[in-house]
This record gives sequence, C-alpha cells and structure tokens, in this order.
Amino acid sequence: MGDVLVVGGGILGLATAREAVRAGHRVTVLEKEARWAAHQTGHNSNVVHAGLYYAPGSVKARMSVAGNRSIAEYAREHGVPFDQCGKLVVATVDSELPALHELARRARANDVPARLITQAEAREHEPEVACVAALRVESTGIIDFPAVCAAMVAELTEAGADLRLSTPVLGIRPGRGGGVEVATGSEVLRGTALVNCAGLHSDRVARLAGVVPRARIVPFRGEYYELRPERTGLVRGLIYPVPDATLPFLGVHLTRMLDGSVHAGPNAVLALKREGYRWRDASPRDLAETATFPGTWALARRYAYPTGLDEVLRSLSRKRFAASLAKLVPAVGEDDIVRAGSGVRAQALLPDGSLVQDFLIETAPNQVHVLNAPSPAATCALEIGKHIAAQL
Repeated sequence: MGDVLVVGGGILGLATAREAVRAGHRVTVLEKEARWAAHQTGHNSNVVHAGLYYAPGSVKARMSVAGNRSIAEYAREHGVPFDQCGKLVVATVDSELPALHELARRARANDVPARLITQAEAREHEPEVACVAALRVESTGIIDFPAVCAAMVAELTEAGADLRLSTPVLGIRPGRGGGVEVATGSEVLRGTALVNCAGLHSDRVARLAGVVPRARIVPFRGEYYELRPERTGLVRGLIYPVPDATLPFLGVHLTRMLDGSVHAGPNAVLALKREGYRWRDASPRDLAETATFPGTWALARRYAYPTGLDEVLRSLSRKRFAASLAKLVPAVGEDDIVRAGSGVRAQALLPDGSLVQDFLIETAPNQVHVLNAPSPAATCALEIGKHIAAQL
C-alpha cells in the first residue's frame, strides 16, 4: 500500500484517513487550522440524520441510512455522547400534508423507521407543538461530532498516522516518479494518492491539483438562536418543519442538545466569506469568486424573491426568527431566544444555478476530490470514508 495525503481535518478527512489506515495505507492528514473539526464539523447542529429526505436510490439516501447505524455504533464503542431521541416533522397547515406524505413515502422507500401520526399523537411527544399531522422518525439522534473527531484522532495517532495541524496546502503537482507532491510552505510531501476533503475550500484545492471541478463552492451561513434556560421545557426533542423540496436546506427547526439546551435554526443566507460566521466577516477574494460565477446570478434570479429576502430579513430580525419558530411551537416568543453562533455550509453550485443536491466526488489520476458533502455528510462520514478508501 502507498502513502495517502489527506487534505482537511474535519470529520470526512479523519474518517477517510481512518479507513485508509485500516486498509493498510500510510496516511498523512494536513489541516490548515490549529485544531481538528474547526469549521463545518464543529459548527453544525450535531444531528444524526435518518435519511428520509433524500431521493430513493440516491447516494445520500443509501449513505444516510447506513451512516445512521455506523455512526451510532461508533459512538457506543468509543464512549462518544449520543442520544437516539427521534424527531417530529410537522405539517402546520393542511397545504403541507401532501409534502409530509411524500416524506413518509421516501422514508418507506429508504427503509427509514418512520410513521405518520395525528395531532394528538404528536402532542404526546411534544406537548407544545402546533400541527395538523406529523411524521415520527425514530432513528434520528443527537451526537457530539467534534468528540467523534477526537476519537478518530486518537485512533489514527495510535495507528501511526502523521497528523499535522497548522499545515495549509499551497501547491499540488504530479510526482516525478508518479503519485503526487504537495507543497505546504515549509516542505514538499510526496504520496501515491491525494484525497481532498477540504470542505469550504475543496474546489480551490481541486484547482491547485489541476482539476477543473464541475461545481463552485458558494458559502451559505446558517445562524442559530437558543431558548433561554427557563424556556427549554417547551421542547423535549427535535421538531422540524416540512422542508421546501426544491432547496437542500431543512428550514428553521428546534433541537434539544445533549446538554439540555435547545437550539433554534439555522436560517440560510449567502456568506460574504467562505469562513464568514458573521455579517461583518467579508473577503474580497471570496466575494469576487462568488460574484463572477454565472451560477450565482442564475441562483439569485430563481430564489432571491421571496425566499432569499425572507432569509435575510430573518437574519436581521430576532422578531421574525421567533415568529418562524412560533409556527412550530406557538409558546416561543421574541424574548425567549438569544443568539447562539452560526455555521457555514459549503454548497456546490453548477454554472446554470442548480444547487448540487447529492454528494459530488470527482477523481483524477492518483486523486480523489470530495466537492460537495454538506449535511448529512457528518452522519455519513464513516460510509463516505469507506467509499473513498475503496477508490484508493
């Protein structure tokens, strides 16, 4: 087996490195930040998804169902906090019932344990919820994804992997005798294969390697609130709305975390920087790349009004954010929520403005590039790692 260079120290990079080591490869992981799981993995809602949202037969559907089982098993084996609490997807008006029934159909097709329940049955799970009907999904859970990464780092360290923090990748070229060479600024590393799990910068890493990706990463920020401690009793578990099937986002929802706090969100607004966790975080380079990409303008024409405008207004107004939550739990008011950080989603966008809905992995000689792996990628991390390691 050869030397595999993995770019990216989030959950996908570490899971891929773990599988490569298990297959007998020597592995080096390169992470530009000073800690593991610094971006998408460390800023998500920590939900282990069940797999009901995704088109039957899609890679997302297959990997989500398998990943739901494998990540839960990994948590139990390694002492990672995990609670398979289940969730409710609620139709708050009659017009949402057809979409709710379609979710139930997808759940059956994907072999996800879920059942349609009445309003009264929904209130047995969530006494404060407002709905006309709901879908009860039993296999959804809450986990600590950064803790999963810490467990993987411990495994990799014990196995002798070379784990490098604060090591950005600045250049990639074919190796003189085959394989690939990676420049980090302080040295040139040589390997038989490169795996790009760079998340928000995955398309840039691909271009460094001489690959012209089909899609461009466009960052979307998801902002969270949380219920004040004295109001967390309004939510027992996870409450989700019926999502817009044309978008990859699941809508603002309520999630009880492992520590008992209740997070609310996220919304979805265009970020002004690939790692822009606040409105004031802006990058001229990132803005220029987004603004000059034809897909951005095609997407804007399709969704700027009213969807995009509503998301921006909700981002700027706590009152509007609370009103969205009140559709699910009417007792939630503006004074019940406080800001609680945000995350940035690396969304792949095609030149025609289409959002890439499924995972997107491209290959080149001695290279594998993960170019679209947003939610539920953390749930699927072990399965994606196995898939990439098999390609190696």
